[in-house]
Amino acid sequence: MARNKSILTEAKQIERAVTLINLGARLQVLESETDLSYERLLRLYKEVSGKSPSKGQLPFSTDWFMTWQPNIHASLFLNIHEYLNKAAEMDEIDVVIKAYQLYLEQTQAQNLEPLLSVTRAWRLVKFVDNGMLTMTKCNSCGGHYVTHPHEIARHYTCGLCNPPARAGKGKAAGALTMQSSSAH
Repeated sequence: MARNKSILTEAKQIERAVTLINLGARLQVLESETDLSYERLLRLYKEVSGKSPSKGQLPFSTDWFMTWQPNIHASLFLNIHEYLNKAAEMDEIDVVIKAYQLYLEQTQAQNLEPLLSVTRAWRLVKFVDNGMLTMTKCNSCGGHYVTHPHEIARHYTCGLCNPPARAGKGKAAGALTMQSSSAH
């Protein structure tokens, strides 16, 4: 019986790894979130994606999540993640996967290029779990946004309510367009 269970566990780990690879996860995420050996993950990565995994370090800085558009995308993902974490009984990595899939659906529905990769989404959850980032409620709209943990909450205004001067002026993929203030 234990032998069957280990085969089922391994099958679930392979399925999880395949899902993460298809979402574009880096090999370090797969290593961290499965019990599969590096060699098996490498073979699986090449088989699923048809190429070798990217080399190099994972993004480590929290700063990327604080810039205007990445913050909005990260906040959307993290709100979905927090909801699923409370509403569903799933393993943490499965919550990340499902929240990321829902984030992709939302960006597609709005015709936006997703700025958040699954690897950055995974890293964001790790930053929050380790107290390096948190969610703060905006005074204006009441939404919850990714912030540093020492943000003064009673004076916080999000980037949607108070966008930077050049916000929405670029033509970059994934750019949010701001309506003029006369439209309100």
